[in-house]
Amino acid sequence: MNGIELATPSSESAPGFAADLVAGLSRDRKELPAKYFYDERGSRLFELICELPEYYPTRTELDIMEAHAGEMASLLGPRCLVVEYGSGSSLKTRVLLRELERPAGYVPVDISREPLQRAAAALRERFPRVPIRPVCADFTGEFPLPHEGLGPARRAVYFPGSTIGNLHPPEATALLRHIAAQVGRGGALLVGADLRKDPAVLEAAYNDRLGVTAAFNLNLLARANAELGADFHLDRFRHQAFFNPVRSRIEMHLVSVGEQQVRALGRTFHFDDGESIHTESSYKYGSGELLELAARAGFRQARLWLDDDRLFSVQLLEVP
Repeated sequence: MNGIELATPSSESAPGFAADLVAGLSRDRKELPAKYFYDERGSRLFELICELPEYYPTRTELDIMEAHAGEMASLLGPRCLVVEYGSGSSLKTRVLLRELERPAGYVPVDISREPLQRAAAALRERFPRVPIRPVCADFTGEFPLPHEGLGPARRAVYFPGSTIGNLHPPEATALLRHIAAQVGRGGALLVGADLRKDPAVLEAAYNDRLGVTAAFNLNLLARANAELGADFHLDRFRHQAFFNPVRSRIEMHLVSVGEQQVRALGRTFHFDDGESIHTESSYKYGSGELLELAARAGFRQARLWLDDDRLFSVQLLEVP
């Protein structure tokens, strides 16, 4: 545990994975939730994706943070408690924490236990005066926030990486309402969002030449085999990612190579040749679209930051 107490809800992710696998593969258009990408291996693969030359979001958002973190920290104010959704390696969080004035604490929330432990331990070494209280949970569901030793003047959720784009708009609105309730009146949300751009740039980011994104996508099936006793043959599925202009989103799929049967959890699922499992949507927002969703959830925009090429945005939203 590296000396760090990990708060965990009573229900683990495995039972949810089983139910979602059966439900998703039983649909006419098969799909699996993207949150199950992030087991130990999946989290490592995603860290590699973030370093790829084609994958612009991470480095672009990090550049925005490096340029404007001081202003962000000033707007969040002293004694702020930062709760990060989908914290991963907490790379961008370090930039924010070093600028905050006497932060009341940092609560990273992530579904993948081992990477969460490692990131929390590394941050505790770097910021020994900041109380760090990691929570292993699915941030799209209910989870308790630790309170012991934390006395914030203000509560803020940090939601970087354009993870908000992985949610369908009604789901994103529901999550934003949940965040508004969690931070309370006067609370804040600092959120990163990918912007609409040339489809060729988008598609290259999800179809890298080294095949790391393909391995990340296929690892979802490997996880189902390892944890749920499924018998997916990974060489009989191929990675596919493309921009859907009607819905303004990148879609990732795993496409069946030939007709086949897959057994899992006592069920048999049939795949036609070319039939796919939809594994991820990543919505790309136009100017003002995310703000419209946030306004429905009770937020107003306090500040917006963009990179010079207008590839990515970070905005501060507040509950009046």
